[in-house]
Amino acid sequence: MIKKFILILTLLLIVACSSNQPVVRTSRPVYTKKSTPVVQRVKKPIYRPASSTVKKPVQVATTVSKPTESKQENASNQDNSTIEILEATTRVKVTTQMVLAYIEKYKDIAKDNMIKNGIPSSITLGQAILESGAGTGPLSVQANNHFGIKCHVEWNGPSIRYTDDEENECFRKYDEPSKSFKDHSYFLASRPRYASLFQLEKTDYKAWAIGLKAAGYATDPKYPDKLIALIERYQLNRFDNEVLGKNYVPNNQIAMNTADTHQVVKGDTLYSISKKYNLSIEELKRKNSLSDNSLSLGQSLIVK
Repeated sequence: MIKKFILILTLLLIVACSSNQPVVRTSRPVYTKKSTPVVQRVKKPIYRPASSTVKKPVQVATTVSKPTESKQENASNQDNSTIEILEATTRVKVTTQMVLAYIEKYKDIAKDNMIKNGIPSSITLGQAILESGAGTGPLSVQANNHFGIKCHVEWNGPSIRYTDDEENECFRKYDEPSKSFKDHSYFLASRPRYASLFQLEKTDYKAWAIGLKAAGYATDPKYPDKLIALIERYQLNRFDNEVLGKNYVPNNQIAMNTADTHQVVKGDTLYSISKKYNLSIEELKRKNSLSDNSLSLGQSLIVK
């Protein structure tokens, strides 16, 4: 009995001792796995040459609008009787007032040259108006050359280069227009090829105009027609009569009467003009000394 009691007491002591000792944990602590920070991957920029990265500017085509029909009609309905289209050495447009002013300025020089050299003043003035564009052409402005006279081998004076029949041809240059008029008279009077002209009547400007072309003064086949039309339109032959002391009688009163003349416009033919004025083609050609059926814009035709 006593032995059992001692045994129980011993067990109780053992249990009491064991309960007073510190608790020792033998399991490892639980560590949470550290999360790896998420790094966003950024693409490196791709570098290209500047020429490939710059866009070309967009070219915007500019369009020029054509004039409306009303504008075209207004332009065509202008008073054509006040406009002269002159073309020989050059092509210019001048007004009737400009031509009249030119005639007034140089008529005395032309008359004086007729007295000295026998060339009709109507021919001199007509050629000057035609060749110089009534003083507005480049040769007359830059070189005072009112007749389109080229240098030729005998010319030792100043000159200017100008493209006419050929490129960069040599043309005579003068100090003043009056010297151009004087040289024109000497040019015709001194050359054998123009000698036959001086056998013509001084009042026969048509024969002189045709003779100039035949002698080779101009290459334009319509040169005589243009010259005659100018003489008659502006009554230049009245100056011939003044020099000769004759009374001037206008040819059928046609010279300055625009109702008796027709200025050629685009689309005109001898046939259409003859029908318009109740003439035959042959009659129309005869009145205007036309050698063929060709016409030029701005040409003045006698229709009465």
